[in-house]
Amino acid sequence: MVIYKKVRTPCIGVCSTGIGDNVCRGCKRFAHEVIDWNAYSEEQRRIIAERRDGYLANAVRSQLEIVDQNLLLTQMRHQQIRFNEDQNPYCWVFELLRAGASQIDNLAHYGLAAVGAAHGVALTEVKRRIDDDFYALSVAYYQRFVAPGLQSA
Repeated sequence: MVIYKKVRTPCIGVCSTGIGDNVCRGCKRFAHEVIDWNAYSEEQRRIIAERRDGYLANAVRSQLEIVDQNLLLTQMRHQQIRFNEDQNPYCWVFELLRAGASQIDNLAHYGLAAVGAAHGVALTEVKRRIDDDFYALSVAYYQRFVAPGLQSA
């Protein structure tokens, strides 16, 4: 039997669903997921978390590569950055950037390397690109799979 930890709300306190967005610009959940979160079962919450984690990991991977996961983990703990160790390590990277993108001057000290167009780009810009891509992936999924079902209901 697999024992899962309770899925915590991904809310970061920057909700845009209240102003009419179908996808929250803060946590990247769909408006109905934000509204119904407390009524969802743990399995439903886990499905949402896995979707979000996959999109975030892909967005991070497009900009940065983890070359030493153990060093990254050590630094996350040493810097006392809040992160979920059960998540994909590429999600940890985003938490690292949220906590201190402007203070990191050498990615190698964190077991990371820039990928492609991220070479030579300020980490604050890399963080913005990742967040934009994460949002775009969430919106694309919503428009392709969720919105059509809402319109026909």
